[in-house]
Amino acid sequence: MIVDLVSRWEDLGDWRLVAVAGFVALLLLTAALFYVVSRRRAPGEPQGSPREPLPLREHFRELRSRVLISMVALLVGSAICFYFYEEILTLLITPARRVAGDDVSIIYTEVTELLSTTVKVSLLGGLVLALPVILYNVIRFVAPGLTAKERRILFTFLPAALLAFVAGMAFGYFVMIPPALRFLLTFGGDVAEPLIRISNIINIMIRLLFWLGIAFETPLVMYVLATLGIVNARGFSRFRRLWLVVSFVIAAAITPTIDPLNQAIVAVPLIVLYELGVLLARIAGRRSSTALNAEPAGE
Repeated sequence: MIVDLVSRWEDLGDWRLVAVAGFVALLLLTAALFYVVSRRRAPGEPQGSPREPLPLREHFRELRSRVLISMVALLVGSAICFYFYEEILTLLITPARRVAGDDVSIIYTEVTELLSTTVKVSLLGGLVLALPVILYNVIRFVAPGLTAKERRILFTFLPAALLAFVAGMAFGYFVMIPPALRFLLTFGGDVAEPLIRISNIINIMIRLLFWLGIAFETPLVMYVLATLGIVNARGFSRFRRLWLVVSFVIAAAITPTIDPLNQAIVAVPLIVLYELGVLLARIAGRRSSTALNAEPAGE
């Protein structure tokens, strides 16, 4: 099923750009809806001020309900992924099969290896599916102690963060992983024939996809920090030279190979993402300065 979907996706050709644009438009619409909802205030609530504090017991009750909802979402997502575990494992194994050929053997050498790998994939897949619910409940829990501006920023950040995470995983699956696996599976091909353990290839795929998804959150985090006034664009610019080194260190930790080319494939996008974050931080700083200059004029 998943293999057929991947092949159909490749057969779309130029229509893939339309599909991606539609997905981005859907997420932008979701961000706009979150922004509109976050602007709604209770009657009599002053703009720009946090809400009335709740008693400690009420905080614990709300925390319990938020954690319970998140756990239920995680369990439901994990159950869905466990039901489709064959399709998910096939999706994660497909890049290796494309490199080594369909005749390559995917094996397991321990009695519980396949089951433990399936459970791991189900839990991580459930976490990905439940991530919108978990992030939403986290934001809703901390929202009463924030100003209206901070609430708008966080609610707008939610769909953008999901989009960035999916973009990072897509970059890893279609751009970074194929050359990395090609290097690993063709190195010393005349000496030995690859017999791939399913736990090994799944762990490599999960690690790469997850950390690349997290890395693509960098510009959004920088923008939020700049919007909240915690760090400005000048502070991020001073860290630029160090980030060049940090990017290659992160790339070396993420990529499973020692090939400099594969590490550069990861490091260069990290550097570009950081520069994008600096640009967004500069835009956020200008907007904050404009808002501060407009307040005296409004008064």
